[in-house]
Amino acid sequence: MEYSIYVLLLPMLMFLLIGLTQSKLKGQTAGLIGTLAMTVTTLVAYYVAYQYFTTQKIDGVYGKVVEYNWVWLQFTENLHIDLGVLLDPISCMMLVVITTVSLMVHIYSLGYMKGERGFARYYAFLSLFTFSMLGLVVATNIFQMYIFWELVGVSSYLLIGFYYTKPAAIAASKKAFIVTRFADLGFLIGILVLSFYSQTFDFVGLTTPNGGALSSAAGVSFLGISAAAWALGLIFIGGAGKSAMFPLHIWLPDAMEGPTPVSALIHAATMVVAGVFLVARLFPLYIEAAPQLLPYIAYVGAFTSLFAAIIACVQSDIKRVLAFSTISQIGFMMVALGVSGYGGHDGLGYVASMWHLFTHAMFKALLFLGAGAVIHAVHSNEMEHMGGLRKFMPFTHITFLVACLAIAGIPPFSGFYSKDEILSATYMFSPVLFGLMAAIAGLTAFYMFRLYFRIFWSTPTDTSHATPHEAPKVMYLPLVLLAVVTFFAGFIPFGEFVTSDGADYHVHINWAIGGPSIAIAAAGIGIAMFMYFKEKSKPVVDLQHRNTLYRAAYRRFYIDEVYMFITKKIIFNCVSKPIAWFDRHVVDGFMNSLAWGANKASDDIKGLQSGQVQQYAYVFVLGALVLAFIAIML
Repeated sequence: MEYSIYVLLLPMLMFLLIGLTQSKLKGQTAGLIGTLAMTVTTLVAYYVAYQYFTTQKIDGVYGKVVEYNWVWLQFTENLHIDLGVLLDPISCMMLVVITTVSLMVHIYSLGYMKGERGFARYYAFLSLFTFSMLGLVVATNIFQMYIFWELVGVSSYLLIGFYYTKPAAIAASKKAFIVTRFADLGFLIGILVLSFYSQTFDFVGLTTPNGGALSSAAGVSFLGISAAAWALGLIFIGGAGKSAMFPLHIWLPDAMEGPTPVSALIHAATMVVAGVFLVARLFPLYIEAAPQLLPYIAYVGAFTSLFAAIIACVQSDIKRVLAFSTISQIGFMMVALGVSGYGGHDGLGYVASMWHLFTHAMFKALLFLGAGAVIHAVHSNEMEHMGGLRKFMPFTHITFLVACLAIAGIPPFSGFYSKDEILSATYMFSPVLFGLMAAIAGLTAFYMFRLYFRIFWSTPTDTSHATPHEAPKVMYLPLVLLAVVTFFAGFIPFGEFVTSDGADYHVHINWAIGGPSIAIAAAGIGIAMFMYFKEKSKPVVDLQHRNTLYRAAYRRFYIDEVYMFITKKIIFNCVSKPIAWFDRHVVDGFMNSLAWGANKASDDIKGLQSGQVQQYAYVFVLGALVLAFIAIML
């Protein structure tokens, strides 16, 4: 595991190499260098994960291995910021996920981005993002995680705004950056509160069960809530912003303005799951110090999942459908963490969340890359320009179908197994919440097969575009590999690798829940087939547009308009403008008046500086007389 440091160093060096030499490198050369380096990084990550999971367990539990650690800033004997590499089950899992998806995106981009201006710059940004995300998941302490957390935000800003000549891309990148920064402020405050009471940033110390890291905070409360709960609640806000939880979700759909491979990397498999990873990393702390927060995390996740699923049902832009699908699936992961206990069968939710994170990363990356192939073929994101593409793109059609079946929860595809465990964990927590999540699973099947049928089966309403064609051969390999992983990932004994307490947990399919979930998914697929399979169903579809709920969902329930109203009408007009007026007229006016008074006084008395000795003597004597008179009178 001593090679783990190279997983970080290689992407960082590629960013520096390509970024500093991009003016001298041909685009394809930069792409090949970046892809080769990413291949090596992926192999090293696989080797590190293999080494870790094949090491001898201690008392039947995978331990936390701090492979490297350097003290960067020392505050007290115990409180210091370190830079290092922490290996444990979830960090090793994330190493595999991030490097796999990043490698697929690197290969895919050789074909998709060919001929684009700024090709070398694109690969430099990809390397920077990969380095940032890898640094985040192997951080030894929460402040190191925060450093890389912000670096992830910067690199995502650069990638979303890659097409910097497009106003929409500029606006989307700024929106993503600003919204996540507001959430990250909560994360930072939470870190400061947490470290104040625990006197450590170290994950090993913080997440050791019954370690007493926050014992001093147990008796401190504010507004009836313990300091530990406040800290962890603020930290969750940071995670909610990065994972696009309601109401901090507004940046993710607009972020689709970036290149499609970027969407696969950032907004499907890596960056958006950072919030889930954060809660999972601190899960023992939530269980010990703030268990009352976990149900609220579940409720936020459930509402977000339902909200996003409804919106996804009516979107016409295929990337926006996938964006809202991502928000909905992240909600599933948050629900699983929120309903989970610690260890054994009680910790099923934790296992299910991490398993779904893994499977979702693969099939959602496949969906985005498949969507990229479709966009590449028809030169449009809108479904009205698509339809019947199975005839022209048979290869993309099959791989896209595999991903749709996986996310819909149809066995034997991977999404069925992870989603089934989430539903099982939810049922143990609350049958009502289980019913809601099962219904959302049905909506997922509906909107994904609505997307599938409209792309590959129904007749396009606009045929003005050129004849579609299959993607270049260099784009085939990622689709095949991701489809294979999507098919077989469900058979991984995930509970033997990643659990809440590190001990083995043997996952078994609960067919009392799995059977009805399959039926619900099949019903969703059937409804989508009835409405969108053939052109004759179009009149049925057209009736939706007259529905008020349909129009509201299409406009994302006007949440963006609410944000604009709050920012422009209230914050800008009612707060910012009065403050600006006060600053210009009162503060600046006062300072300007002082300057005017000084100038006026200087103009009035400058005549006294005449250079005539007689005048100076006259003034001196006059002043002496005035002073003498005053002294006599007093």
